[in-house]
Amino acid sequence: MDTENLVKMANNIGQFFSAEPEAEVAIAGVADHLKRFWELRMRLAIIKHYQSGGEGLSEIAHAAVARLVAEQEKLSEAGNG
Repeated sequence: MDTENLVKMANNIGQFFSAEPEAEVAIAGVADHLKRFWELRMRLAIIKHYQSGGEGLSEIAHAAVARLVAEQEKLSEAGNG
């Protein structure tokens, strides 16, 4: 998986949602897009990149991937992940 390309795609999605006036809605939109349209291996790769510092991720994309990580941790704690 080409991390540089994933970062570019995540940033493009973030740029689309940046028109949303509320930051939380924009972040949720990006996170939802990543969950719905990215393959699991793509999500895992961008999460791994985020966990190693997230270089190159825009503010919105970074926050959206952070949300994915938090959701995954929550599922793991509940025994569903």
